[in-house]
Amino acid sequence: MNIAQILSRKYASAKWALDGDDYTGLTWLSDTPKPTKKALEALWAEVQYETAYARVEQARQTEYQATTDPLFFEFQRGDVTEQAWLDAVQAVKDANPYPESV
Repeated sequence: MNIAQILSRKYASAKWALDGDDYTGLTWLSDTPKPTKKALEALWAEVQYETAYARVEQARQTEYQATTDPLFFEFQRGDVTEQAWLDAVQAVKDANPYPESV
């Protein structure tokens, strides 16, 4: 479990300090109640999923810009078929599948 990652994603407006990577090193500086270790553990799978999903999104965007966007413009000019562009889009999706939800 990555406490800093959980806190950054799920308690973005909270103020805290973490000495090391263990719950015992967590100093809560916000007025809101400090989350329990059990509450953070419960959020860990969700944070892992969100992080993996974001990585896939970024990878897809990078590949779309490099491969499918140029094909789309070629399709608009009539240089390639619409199917060639759609196949390229599908290839990007196939190469970068979304993680299974939690």
